[in-house]
Amino acid sequence: MKNLKRVVVTGLGAITPIGNSVTDYWNNLLAGVSGAAPTTRFDAVKFKTRFTCEVKGFKVEEYFDRKEGRKLDLYSQYGIAAATQAFEDSGLKNVEFDHDRAGVIWGSGIGGIDTFLEECTGFIKGDGTPRFNPFFIPKMIADICSGHISIRFGLRGPNFTVCSACASSTNALIDSFNYIRLGVADIIVSGGSEAAANPAGVGGFNAMHALSVRNDSPQTASRPFDKDRDGFVLGEGSGCIILEEYEHAVKRGAKIYAEIAGGGMSADAHHITAPHPEGLGALNVMRTALADAEMQASDIDYVNVHGTSTPLGDIAETKAILSVFKDHAYKLNISSTKSMTGHLLGAAGAIEAMACILSVKNDIVPPTINHFTDDPELDNKLNFTFNKAQKREVRAALSNTFGFGGHNASVIVKKFKG
Repeated sequence: MKNLKRVVVTGLGAITPIGNSVTDYWNNLLAGVSGAAPTTRFDAVKFKTRFTCEVKGFKVEEYFDRKEGRKLDLYSQYGIAAATQAFEDSGLKNVEFDHDRAGVIWGSGIGGIDTFLEECTGFIKGDGTPRFNPFFIPKMIADICSGHISIRFGLRGPNFTVCSACASSTNALIDSFNYIRLGVADIIVSGGSEAAANPAGVGGFNAMHALSVRNDSPQTASRPFDKDRDGFVLGEGSGCIILEEYEHAVKRGAKIYAEIAGGGMSADAHHITAPHPEGLGALNVMRTALADAEMQASDIDYVNVHGTSTPLGDIAETKAILSVFKDHAYKLNISSTKSMTGHLLGAAGAIEAMACILSVKNDIVPPTINHFTDDPELDNKLNFTFNKAQKREVRAALSNTFGFGGHNASVIVKKFKG
């Protein structure tokens, strides 16, 4: 077996409900800012849930001319914008590199649902004559964002999109990690994007009773691990992480945020939407990630949990953490940044892995906000980092993402040491 190469993080980009740059996103995470607010994208007065975590103040013209922007679904706009930020942050814009060994591996659970809804609504309201936008299909398909990113930066290496529901962008990061450490590529632009905060997205999740209906207090609606949690808050946006082979990054003098240590994947094989009640899939994926990283449970200082604020999910994940980490679980910091960003579906893994990268780099853990009442079904001796960021040494952090269909993915990042 060939020697595996080291993989480091050299660029970050973020379009989120709490900030449209990495700096704003990170500062607002640490400050405990909620991105939830009454929905403005459509008239939600008749919906059970009338609030979302929308991206705010996104300026299309900063990234596209008007003609180009009209050819892109919102999920692609977010993704390309985050990738543009990350590419500039990485310094790759100003150096020579082999474009045949640089690729894009993206994640999206749904893709262009905005476009699909708009085109189908237009047809139904019309006279039956098929008047579809010629860009309907290229705007809608879930793989198109990775294609646009590769075209924008001339990246001719591996290029595809992973779809595993809410685990999508974590799976994309793991695939990117594997392609680089196996020597297939030197650079992979990875991450995910989603823009489902529309009538179909909210209505569909409402029909499943998955969303919080705390319409009187949107900013406190996402409350992971709280006794009175009643569902997740739908978010949107994008996160981009540029992964690079260690020696390639050092040779060009790149800024290095952290190192990717390992990743794991598993399936619940239990139910299409509900987690395994004992957290079996979550347990397996964390153990697999630790084994892949050749690390012990005691090497991890922070777990950014899937933590969606659903009654069943938070309990199952906590059971899994206790099973994997045992006594060390009580020395961990655990937090759900979804309490601030909402749930970005296929893009969740990217922005949450980014939170882990920045925690490792800066030795501080963002909080789980909106905690009011302990849940007696949880082990409340665990440190859920409630309501306030906590400074501590973070040698390594693990990020969990779980998706409908029983898909589970975990990625581990650690401090970079040359």
